[in-house]
Amino acid sequence: MDIIISNSSGRPIYEQITEQIKSHIITGYLNEGDALPSMRLLAKELHISVITTKRAYEDLERDGFIETVAGKGSFVARKNMALIREEQLKKAESFLQSAVDTAKSCGISLSELTEMLSLLYNGE
Repeated sequence: MDIIISNSSGRPIYEQITEQIKSHIITGYLNEGDALPSMRLLAKELHISVITTKRAYEDLERDGFIETVAGKGSFVARKNMALIREEQLKKAESFLQSAVDTAKSCGISLSELTEMLSLLYNGE
């Protein structure tokens, strides 16, 4: 499993791991029932603390993306399309909020912003 960690991103490493594994699950790179590397193995491969990988796996399990079976490991959970859609909606909302904040600070009107979004969405 390919996970790229950036020390200069400003985001905690466990969040980077969590987001990349979620992305692998959403895109189908990882499928239901696929085993994830053990926390120790992933920590070793990424040259990070096991505590960091443990935090990422706990967050993934809390969010319903993986299931952990004692003594066997962590596996991709059954895809809950509603959960995945909600996750994507949250991400889109965050980006849109940034766009709104930027537009307001630059004096871009709602109609101009709406027009830009429409053009971008329709690929024009």
